[in-house]
Amino acid sequence: MKLLFFSLKMIKLDGSYLEGGGALIRVALALSTLTGKPFEVEKIRSGRPQAGLKAQHLSAIKALKEICGAKTSDIELGTERFWYHPGKIKRGVYEVDIGTAGSISLFLQAIIFPCLFAPGKVTIKVKGGTCGKWQASVDYLQNVLLPHLRKFVEKIELKIIKRGYFPKGQGEIILEINPRFKISGYESFSQFSEDLIFKTAKTTLVEQGKLEQIRGNVNASLDLQDKEVAERIKKSAENCLRNYSVPINIRTEYQNTFSTGGEIVLWALFSKDGKMNFDNPVILGSDALIEKGKSSEEIGREAAERLKKEIDSKTAVDKNLADQLILFVALLPGSELNVMEITKHTQTNIYVTEKFLEVGFKIKGNIISVLEKE
Repeated sequence: MKLLFFSLKMIKLDGSYLEGGGALIRVALALSTLTGKPFEVEKIRSGRPQAGLKAQHLSAIKALKEICGAKTSDIELGTERFWYHPGKIKRGVYEVDIGTAGSISLFLQAIIFPCLFAPGKVTIKVKGGTCGKWQASVDYLQNVLLPHLRKFVEKIELKIIKRGYFPKGQGEIILEINPRFKISGYESFSQFSEDLIFKTAKTTLVEQGKLEQIRGNVNASLDLQDKEVAERIKKSAENCLRNYSVPINIRTEYQNTFSTGGEIVLWALFSKDGKMNFDNPVILGSDALIEKGKSSEEIGREAAERLKKEIDSKTAVDKNLADQLILFVALLPGSELNVMEITKHTQTNIYVTEKFLEVGFKIKGNIISVLEKE
């Protein structure tokens, strides 16, 4: 029977690094679970008004205890220091209720990465918030992030079952992953890594290419239908984007939800030589929340202006996607990203990734390159 190699060396992480946010915890959990390397972190979220672990961190750790039999020190809401020791990743069906409007997307940042390489199909059913402030929504994950992960797996699909808005949440999604590379079949992480590199195309997202079309989704709670909020947001966004002279397809939908809310998510699709690259799709995204005090027209215009800024930058990766891709491109040395803006989130994720993987990152201008450590 083949076993994973587990390092006994405890990786030490400073939770106050740069902005001292929760991304550091999510990335560390994901990398630790895949590599088998335990870690200890202190000063968790010390850069935030309420320091320590939040509900989505606790839900992720609880889920990973099921998925891989991980062990941790005692943790609760507000815990500012803990250690985590992963076990062996398992296939299966897992159900998680984050509670209220705890972010589904942020929870999944800790879960998707190791589950891509499980020994069999993984199905994760999650309840929580489907969009919110300071996070990518589930629609963004579905349409902007996941296309970049398809080369690692046989199949990955995210289904949005029910919308959940702040503060009550109660949205639902189902994520299904059919792995291509099963880490349990390798005698060591380095053997797994070598096979992955040999059989998977590097991530090369440098040239933007030709803009082919713009897609989007406006989702809103049913109580906003009489005022035609979704339709007005859609129209406002379309008017701002017409100068690109490409097809624009923005869907609208209303759902009966526990709280009033919604959002618009836009994504622009690019081609090279008339085709989209399956291994390296260029997709730029943007979004804007439905909030009190903002007109529908303002919301549509806000999302459209953000997308225009990304398109006009001529880069191939939007600033929010960049930090989410760091984990995945780190598995493929030689990969390159041309990013509009290198955020503190991205820098934090690089800091953590270099602690777990035998790679280094080079930043020159707006280009992030992944290098093998000598």
